[in-house]
Amino acid sequence: MKVTLSALDTSESSFTPLVVIELAQDVKEETKEWLKNRIIAKKKDGGAQLLFRPLLNKYEQETLENQNLYLVGASKIRMLLGAEAVGLVKECNDNTMRAFTYRTRQNFKGFDDNNDDFLTMAECQFIIKHELENLRAKGEKMIPGYPQAKLYPGKSLLRRLLTSGIVIQVFPLHDSEALKKLEDTWYTRFALKYQPIDSIRGYFGETIALYFGFLEYFTFALIPMAVIGLPYYLFVWEDYDKYVIFASFNLIWSTVILEVWKRGCANMTYRWGTLLMKRKFEEPRPGFHGVLGINSITGKEEPLYPSYKRQLRIYLVSLPFVCLCLYFSLYVMMIYFDMEVWALGLHENSGSEWTSVLLYVPSIIYAIVIEIMNRLYRYAAEFLTSWENHRLESAYQNHLILKVLVSLATLLITSQILNQIMESFLPYWLQRKHGVRVKRKVQALKADIDATLYEQVILEKEMGTYLGTFDDYLELFLQFGYVSLFSCVYPLAAAFAVLNNFTEVNSDALKCRVFKRPFSEPSANIGVWQLAFETMSVISVVTNCALIGMSPQVNAVFPESKADLILIVVAVEHALLALKFILAFAIPDKPRHIQMKLARLEFESLEALKQQQMKLVTENLKEEPTESGKEKAT
Repeated sequence: MKVTLSALDTSESSFTPLVVIELAQDVKEETKEWLKNRIIAKKKDGGAQLLFRPLLNKYEQETLENQNLYLVGASKIRMLLGAEAVGLVKECNDNTMRAFTYRTRQNFKGFDDNNDDFLTMAECQFIIKHELENLRAKGEKMIPGYPQAKLYPGKSLLRRLLTSGIVIQVFPLHDSEALKKLEDTWYTRFALKYQPIDSIRGYFGETIALYFGFLEYFTFALIPMAVIGLPYYLFVWEDYDKYVIFASFNLIWSTVILEVWKRGCANMTYRWGTLLMKRKFEEPRPGFHGVLGINSITGKEEPLYPSYKRQLRIYLVSLPFVCLCLYFSLYVMMIYFDMEVWALGLHENSGSEWTSVLLYVPSIIYAIVIEIMNRLYRYAAEFLTSWENHRLESAYQNHLILKVLVSLATLLITSQILNQIMESFLPYWLQRKHGVRVKRKVQALKADIDATLYEQVILEKEMGTYLGTFDDYLELFLQFGYVSLFSCVYPLAAAFAVLNNFTEVNSDALKCRVFKRPFSEPSANIGVWQLAFETMSVISVVTNCALIGMSPQVNAVFPESKADLILIVVAVEHALLALKFILAFAIPDKPRHIQMKLARLEFESLEALKQQQMKLVTENLKEEPTESGKEKAT
């Protein structure tokens, strides 16, 4: 029997809450009722067809402070149909990975009509987020009760509610029991061990799991460079051949680790199902706007926006702005170097105590300036990327990362330790302090309520918002730059990076605990960061060749003709680049068994399409004689 969305019930009074919506305190009742109706309305009527109820009933609101908090969930069948709609991929009973469909649900491993664990809590929250974000205006001209909050067909309702200040925040709830189990195997005890990547993925989703997987892999990949760099640093080797050997190993290392990571990443994401998810037809992001129309590929109604307008905004506004900011950041860095030289000269001339203190002033001023510039540029980059109006969330993130990489990398070099303190330990301290206040308040209540749920929601709504893995990847990118660009002249770079990353694993894991639970986001790889690391490895070839060419040993070989030296360095650089690209080509991005499985699935899809077409042709042929027979009879 086929189950349709229109047959589902959205009036269940008791359900497992997965997502919290917090409204402003002064929101009008007609707005609340309209929002509730849009969330629980059937899909065919433009609703999300989800379950929705306030955290407190009327009696409890009189007893307690009304927080305007609402809980969102969904029935089991609604979740399964939602999993099919977003294209989740699951493992079948024959050990293959296929897109989940409700009709063939019994073919998937671990599925049972009486089992509620087939979809993880993170996947359920992702489905609810997807449905809420795709609530779009139909015939409404404004949000009821707020004539200034204008709407037009195709506008994301959730985004308009957030920008209008009607909705304060939307966040998924933590699962305290599952989180405690994850903590026990992850970071509560400091030990040299592998991280539970699959468990992290099950709780936080693929995007965060891929970051921690890459952090672990990159840390272990740094160990060979650290082992080679230590004796290189401790012993004074003046032999020119040693520099060449170290630089050559650096080149091979930076290429091989990135190619091997792609293979390991393909293994993980195939096992998780995200390698097979069809992301090219994903729904538009909530911030995307345009004239409501029909998508020519999917046939669905959605906002349409000409791509040439987006390109004009990128190349005529965003690109010049980024170049101007890059020039300004380099100019500030040059001023800092001049201040360092001035302070050092002043100290050498006078040698007094106050001039020795003055040596630290340029660094302090520069650290303050780069923190301010960091925040201002990040805000401008986010504003410009939103203004460019990208259809897909992945495109938005890629353009934002590219903007910040070009300018922000020069600014964050001196602030990694400060970031660890501000991102992890300060929120952890504030959370514990707030948690004590909430527990005292709940214990003082005599109302007959679900105190555990109430306490959890009140506590989590005050937590900071997890801002994603951008800054974490940026720190690894800077480390990779230090090692690949300058380890030839400073061999201890890799060793210090390894030591930093052992603490980074625990501080980043703690950060996931002290912030609100982020919504899961399916990912097949680390995105544009892979391209950024590969670009840096190409630049490292040029830099290492230039450093070797400037060494006294090499210059001594060509005392007369510098032109010959330059030509030889350029020739060596081209040869090493050729070797690098040969290595990248020779190492496949996906293991052989993954390639075979993907090819098999593609073949089966084509065969199924052929059979469907043949069935249609056969049905048409059967109908033709009947029609001709009727004409003869007439």
